Amino acid sequence: MPETGIAGLKKYWHEDLMSGFLVFLIALPLSLGIAMASGLPPMAGILSAIVGGMFVSRINGSFVTIAGPAAGLIVVILDAVQSMGAGDPVAGYRYTLAAIVVAGLLQICLGFFKAGTLSSFFPTSVVHGMLAAIGIIIITKQIHVMVGATPDPGSLFSSMAQIPHSFMSMNGEIALIGITGLLIMIFWSKLQQPILSKIPAPIIVVILGIGLGLYFDLEHMHIYHIPHQLDMLTGHLVHGDQVGPKYLVAISDHFISSFYFPDFSKALTIEFWEAVVSICLVGSLESLLTTVAVDKLDPYKRRSDLDKDIMGIGAGNTLAGLIGGTAMISEVVRSSANINNGAKTGWANFFHGLIMLLFVVLFPQVIHSIPLSALAALLVYTGFKLASPSEFARVLQVGTEQFFMFIVTIIGVLATDLLVGVAIGILVKFVVHIARGVWWKNLFKIYFSINEAEKDKIIVRLDGSAIFSNFLPLKKALDVLPAGKNVTLDLSNAYLVDHTVLEYLHDFMHDYASHGGKCQQIGDAIHTFSDHDLAARIMTHDARKKTHA
Repeated sequence: MPETGIAGLKKYWHEDLMSGFLVFLIALPLSLGIAMASGLPPMAGILSAIVGGMFVSRINGSFVTIAGPAAGLIVVILDAVQSMGAGDPVAGYRYTLAAIVVAGLLQICLGFFKAGTLSSFFPTSVVHGMLAAIGIIIITKQIHVMVGATPDPGSLFSSMAQIPHSFMSMNGEIALIGITGLLIMIFWSKLQQPILSKIPAPIIVVILGIGLGLYFDLEHMHIYHIPHQLDMLTGHLVHGDQVGPKYLVAISDHFISSFYFPDFSKALTIEFWEAVVSICLVGSLESLLTTVAVDKLDPYKRRSDLDKDIMGIGAGNTLAGLIGGTAMISEVVRSSANINNGAKTGWANFFHGLIMLLFVVLFPQVIHSIPLSALAALLVYTGFKLASPSEFARVLQVGTEQFFMFIVTIIGVLATDLLVGVAIGILVKFVVHIARGVWWKNLFKIYFSINEAEKDKIIVRLDGSAIFSNFLPLKKALDVLPAGKNVTLDLSNAYLVDHTVLEYLHDFMHDYASHGGKCQQIGDAIHTFSDHDLAARIMTHDARKKTHA
């Protein structure tokens, strides 16, 4: 098991430095793009990545996760900037920084009061619906930037409706950069060249974008014409598009001048606290889900301290908000890449932040040379991954009930906002459970027993319903079972077990076995709602008769 702290640095500095550098190559363009898509200056993303790497890595409770800005928070931050700024982006930025600071303090409190397991309260289908809705919103907003078009102001659905017009009126040179970048993101991983395929696709998009930007001379304002825009009869130019520095990343040559400080004058308004709760809720949920997922990928099977981890993210958000950085989470794509690159300890996260700091201080002109359309292509691809057809198919495979919750949450988020949409999804989930016969008292209280039948045998029996809203006590009890035993999960008397609980039990069984124990699940008197192994299950009619006999 790799050592941590200074001992780990001395032993694994080479592996962690190399991984940190490769993660930096992914994080740099994404941090810039996420910040700008959030309505913030590009340096807000860089500052967040620096704080997430150099500060959070030293105090969090995980081992190989990477902290920094994430696409999942774009919608939340952009809404905060627009609602509080009321047309003034700089004022909205500073008000949002204040909300990030307060949200970070709330996250510290959540960790202090051991609320790291509260992420389990959210139904899996609702969480995936929320992320898919975020992906749709990102695509809708960024696809216009990718092709160099400016949609008319309006609602999200208005922006969707204007996508065909943006393609019809796209800026040719800018669109060429953006669409080429998107194609690289889609097909780069499919290359059969082992050396080239190891280079992160985002950095290829950025390098090619810079090259095309220099070729098209985007640094200077001018109007360009392309051959197919000539009148074939007269030879006269019939159309031209204007390009210039506005299509490049705007960044200061002096690092310190990029700092902005929060404005708390909106702290007593509803908009401010909506932003705080949204940032805290979405950021905490995504961070916890990422940390759990990364623990499964860790070749050493180390378990993160979720409470300490959310405190670390909270402290990072507080510091980032105080100096002008956007909100951060533990981010899954960069964390997965970190593991694949051979990282051993949290120092890889530290090095990624340190390299980011050195690069932005020493080479600000390189960042300024990056076309906005190249960054938009990265975000369109990221949004597509969140809301891809395969994600819809995967949820449908689990069962029509899960798919219904998934769609309801997506529509709720798109039609209202993120918090209301998630609340609608959870409320509908409760209604479905009640309609299926779950007792009111069982909605928030679970009934189970744990008996050590013999020296090495433990039987866990469920009674009544085990659903997303009541299974935290069961989760806590299973998490502290002694290792190396023979555990039986008996569902024979369970009335209903939903997908969220079954997914946790499946992961628990796998994790328990990987640490030297044995775990099996029994209970044949259960009807599943689909052929999927983790589909929700309800007691059969015959079993109910026997139970009430």
